[in-house]
Amino acid sequence: MNKSIYFLCTGNSCRSQMAEGYAKKYLPTWNVQSAGIRADGLNPTAVKVMAEDNIDISQQKSKVIDDDFMNNATVVVTLCGDARDKCIIPKSARWMHWPIVDPARATGSDAEVLDVFRDSRDDIKRNILDLVKLINNPK
Repeated sequence: MNKSIYFLCTGNSCRSQMAEGYAKKYLPTWNVQSAGIRADGLNPTAVKVMAEDNIDISQQKSKVIDDDFMNNATVVVTLCGDARDKCIIPKSARWMHWPIVDPARATGSDAEVLDVFRDSRDDIKRNILDLVKLINNPK
């Protein structure tokens, strides 16, 4: 059976894109995708902070939720309350919710905004690494 994971958030521009990038690195045998309630376009700052950690997400595209993919996903991860509240997660999927701060809403200087993006990226990476451990050691 082909294992798949779907990362969902509001605009599929930052958080779910970063999660997709890390999951593709750490779960290379899985079909990894991300989507949003709407497609706001890939955020260039998300691309920049991921590149700092040697993950290239520059070719990923912002997409809206594909019901067929979601209905057949092994794991569905929501990264914001909006996606958690608006998506009907299939009972066949293992559902997880990671409440990650939306870096696209950060304000302040360029350096302060970058710090918020980095914090969100690092939270996502920690969650991905925990998920990989869970998948590889299902007790």
